[in-house]
Amino acid sequence: MDYETLKLIWWILIGVLLIGFAITDGFDMGVGMLLRIIGKTDMDRRVMINTVGPHWEGNQVWFITAGGAIFAAWPMVYAAAFSGLYSALILTLCALFFRPVGFDYRSKIDDPRWRNMWDWGLTIGGFVPALIFGVAFGNLMLGLPFELDPMLRPSYHGSFFGLLHPFALICGLLSVAMLAMQGGAWLQLKTHGLLLIRAQSITQITAGAVIILFVLAGIWLLLGIDGMHIVDTKPVGDKIHPLMKTVAYGNRGWQANYLQYPLLWAIPVLGIVTAAITLLLSRAESVLAFLSSSLCVACVILTAGVALFPFVMPSSRDPNMSLTMWDATSSQLTLGLMFAAAVIFVPIILLYTAWCYRKMFGRVTKEYIEENSHSSY
Repeated sequence: MDYETLKLIWWILIGVLLIGFAITDGFDMGVGMLLRIIGKTDMDRRVMINTVGPHWEGNQVWFITAGGAIFAAWPMVYAAAFSGLYSALILTLCALFFRPVGFDYRSKIDDPRWRNMWDWGLTIGGFVPALIFGVAFGNLMLGLPFELDPMLRPSYHGSFFGLLHPFALICGLLSVAMLAMQGGAWLQLKTHGLLLIRAQSITQITAGAVIILFVLAGIWLLLGIDGMHIVDTKPVGDKIHPLMKTVAYGNRGWQANYLQYPLLWAIPVLGIVTAAITLLLSRAESVLAFLSSSLCVACVILTAGVALFPFVMPSSRDPNMSLTMWDATSSQLTLGLMFAAAVIFVPIILLYTAWCYRKMFGRVTKEYIEENSHSSY
C-alpha cells in the first residue's frame, strides 16, 4: 500500500477512535455530570452509577487507544501536544482519577458525607475532561502557539490561561452539553419511573443547548476566525517534514474542504438535525433517542475534523510550521505494520465489545440494587 494511502487511512482510523471514545465513554461521563442534577436521592444516584457500572472501564480503552495511535502514527503531534498542553492534560488526568476511585469506593461506606464526596468526585471526573476536550478542539481552530527549530524540535510559547479564548470556551461548553445529552439519552435506556422522567427532561435541555452552541460556534468560525490553507508543498506521498510547505491564513481556510466538496455540508447539518431529533424523541419517550444522540456526537466531531483536514495541529506562531497528516507521520513501514495489526485486532475488539453490550437494554431498578447491595456499585 502506498505511503499517501496509509497516511489517509490513519487519519480516518484515529478519527474513528475519537468518535468511539466520545460516544461510549461520553455517556458514562455524561451520567457522572448528571449525578447531582437529576439524582435526588442516594438510591437514584446509585441506580445511575450502576447503569454504566459494567462498561465504564472498557469505554476508557477508546481514549487510551487513541492516545497510543497518535503517538505511533503522528509522533511529532504527540510530542508537541503532550508537552505544550501539559498543564491541561494533567488537569484532565487528575479529574479522571476521581472516576475509578469514586466508582469502586462510593458505596463501601453507608455514610451520606462519604457518598456525597464521591458523587462530587464523579461529577468533576465527567465535567472537567469534557470541558477540556472541547476547549482543545476550539484551540486547534485558533491555532496553537508553538514552533519548530531546524532540528524539528517543538517549543510551546503559550500558557494554560491562554487556552481560555472565548471561542474555545464555547467549544468546551458544546462538548459538555453534548456529553450530558449522551448521558441523559443513555439513562432513558436504563432507568424507569421518576428518574426516567428527569432523564428525558435533561436530554431535551442539553439537546437544545447543543443546537444553540453548535450554531453559535459555526457562525463564529465562518465569520470571525481566519483558517489556514496550504499554498505550496511537495507531493504528499513523499517523505516530507513540516518545514517543506507554505501555509497562508484566509477567511475561508476552514471552509475550504466544504467549498470544494459541497456534499460535506451535510455533516454539520446532520449534527443539528440529529440533536433536534434527540430532543423530539426524548419527548416521545423513545429508546431511539440514544441512537440519534450518538449520531449527533459523531457529526459534531466530523464537522471539526473535515474543517481542519489535513491540519492536525495548526501553529498560530508560524503557520508554515503547522503539523499536518501528510508531514508529521511515522514512516511507511510503521504505518503499514500498524495497519496490519489494526485489520486483525480491531474487528476482534468490536465483536468483543458488542458481546459485552448484548444486555445493554436491560433497566436498572431500585429493587435490583437493594437485592444486590453488596455486589453493586
